[in-house]
Amino acid sequence: METQFTITWIPVEKLKTILPLAYMLNGNRISMEVLENRLTEMIPMGYKCIGVYDGEQLIGICGVWTLNKLYAGKHVEPDNVIIDPNYQGKGIGKLMMDFLFKYALEIGCVGTEVNCYAKNTRGKKFWESHGYEPLGIHLIKRLRDE
Repeated sequence: METQFTITWIPVEKLKTILPLAYMLNGNRISMEVLENRLTEMIPMGYKCIGVYDGEQLIGICGVWTLNKLYAGKHVEPDNVIIDPNYQGKGIGKLMMDFLFKYALEIGCVGTEVNCYAKNTRGKKFWESHGYEPLGIHLIKRLRDE
């Protein structure tokens, strides 16, 4: 019997359920406490998250920001995208992207934009397989430690 996955928006009151996958995505380098504090601050800024479930188990996440920039127009930015390693290679990423692209069109977006860690070669390959093309270089400067 084939597993049936459910894809939906995670309700705001359940957004903390994404933290174990976000922790894994960041290589266990950012503490759960810091991730939780950041998430709490992100929610009022418009952060939403797509969840993929196998039954009751959250197996994939795709955070979503809606932005409007001079060079890109109105677009959605997938953020914190990860699928549980036990479920990778099963088409779940495509399910999430189809859901995201449909949503973007429904709200009048002209495109999407994504950032990918420089050393994440699998991630880069994934994004390119979904039509993303490199446009620039994402740089970051830390002003202090948390």
